[in-house]
Amino acid sequence: MQTHALEGGFTDAPIDAARAFRGLMTAMARPGTICHVSGATPPAPLGAAAGTAILTLCDPDTPIYLGTAFDTQDVRDWITFQTGAPFVPPAQAMFAVGAWDDLPLCEFAIGTAEYPDRSATVVVEMPDLTSLGATLSGPGIKDTASLSLPDTAAFQRNAALFPLGLDFIFTCANRLAALPRTTRVR
Repeated sequence: MQTHALEGGFTDAPIDAARAFRGLMTAMARPGTICHVSGATPPAPLGAAAGTAILTLCDPDTPIYLGTAFDTQDVRDWITFQTGAPFVPPAQAMFAVGAWDDLPLCEFAIGTAEYPDRSATVVVEMPDLTSLGATLSGPGIKDTASLSLPDTAAFQRNAALFPLGLDFIFTCANRLAALPRTTRVR
């Protein structure tokens, strides 16, 4: 393990984690809302928001899958030191991080009828994240919201699985937005 794995975590862990958690929960409660989060300085190709989400939501009991472009020794060392999260194949992951084209969505757990909460949360690093694009509706959205999504049809199929399905967090630099499985996409 290189010494850079020791750097880039929360400076003031209790405060930084609380702020990050609030940002993540705001994004989940209000799909399509873009929130600014900070606290992490992960190694490339992870952005600040993706790193902050990992530090906030992952621990030794959170199996994580890294997309091909994100599966580097620097990223693995950083996640291991900062969270202790184990690395697993897609079918065993509770948390996944990567670029849209690097993530095998059909292999992630979507939960079961008895335990719909046993599904993966997928963090998608985006080249850009804006409030333009697909129209969103559902819980947490007053009328409609818009969000730049990589593939509208994939999210329509995911929403049709409810109460099963994946939950998504989209990140770009220090910004993130969420798309829970309850959100309808047009």
